[in-house]
Amino acid sequence: MSETVVFPQNRTCPYHPPTAYEPLRAGRPLSRVSLFDGRSVWIVTGHAEARALLADGRLSADRQNAAFPAPTPRFAGLRDRRTALIGVDDPEHNVQRRMLIPGFTLKRTAALRPRIQETVDRLIDAMVARGPRAELVGAFALPVPSMVICDVLGVPYEDHEFFEEQSRRLLRGPEMADVEDARARINAYLAELIERKRSDPGEGLLDELVGRHLVAGETDTDELVSLAAVLLIAGHETTANMISLGTFTLLRHPEQLAELREDPSLLPAAVEELMRFLSIADGMLRVATEDIEVGGVTVRADDGVVFSTSVINRDEAVFERPDVLDWHRPARHHLGFGFGVHQCLGQNLARAEMEIALGTLFARLPGLRLAAEPDRIPFKPGDTIQGMVELPVAW
Repeated sequence: MSETVVFPQNRTCPYHPPTAYEPLRAGRPLSRVSLFDGRSVWIVTGHAEARALLADGRLSADRQNAAFPAPTPRFAGLRDRRTALIGVDDPEHNVQRRMLIPGFTLKRTAALRPRIQETVDRLIDAMVARGPRAELVGAFALPVPSMVICDVLGVPYEDHEFFEEQSRRLLRGPEMADVEDARARINAYLAELIERKRSDPGEGLLDELVGRHLVAGETDTDELVSLAAVLLIAGHETTANMISLGTFTLLRHPEQLAELREDPSLLPAAVEELMRFLSIADGMLRVATEDIEVGGVTVRADDGVVFSTSVINRDEAVFERPDVLDWHRPARHHLGFGFGVHQCLGQNLARAEMEIALGTLFARLPGLRLAAEPDRIPFKPGDTIQGMVELPVAW
């Protein structure tokens, strides 16, 4: 490449990788990119190399490591703060993950499906009553996962506007003061909620963690607050963006949508293909703790490593015609949920929410269409989770 690509970049189309990444797609499976502060780091774009590295214990997720890469000033400002689960390594990560696994099993998710369906139906009922137009992010895409994760954790949904706003500030700023204040507000809210659950336990996962681990002295309030914050924010931000961007993408692909409507049994495969195609969490971060030979290069100790999921999931060596949306390809080996020990803990729940939300939305509103020109509908910049800022629709 004649010029170093800067990472991250904004997408020009909300469901395709940034056009600035084209040289990365055409090049080697590992190459160099530049971050906002001028630091040069490795970017992984090959599927096989990504799987190998994400399963390699010599790559660390510890964000407090001074060599950990920071893709934005916002991230750099929070790097010295401990982030449970996603920002720690084994054995600490394994201990935390084992605490949470019972809340996200396939059996637990299956038991939640009727409640997810009820939530989706209720929100669509409200849209129809107000219709025939809606702003889908606020009316549907965000409330569905917000209600579900509140139900799972045992967080009062009447507080959803508070934590949705703080989550937005934490992930997108715009100023560092917003990020710091949002984090402090979320932590204070959760610490108070945990204390209430000590004396008045309910039935959510957070109540179980208090009863089984906090009271027993196996964890402390600070760790539990950090775990709850990760689950609360990730549990609604990621799925909300998948629902909104998935809806936009399906409306822009009428032939594939028609096939899905005709045969709803394709929904599970469609969700996997949408996870691959959209790759909303584009830019997993690691730092090498030892030298690693991979893809014909040597990643040195203290080198930063970025995984461009949007490019990895379009690797032509793995996915034939990767820029085409195709329910019939075997897409389950995409990296939309990550890979290795840090693979998304809530992936079973996310799949269920997307299947029910998208399937019900298009079944109940057969005339659903965009209510604005596609190129005038705003979507999120490349330095955060990808998705629609708003989505005006009509039916």
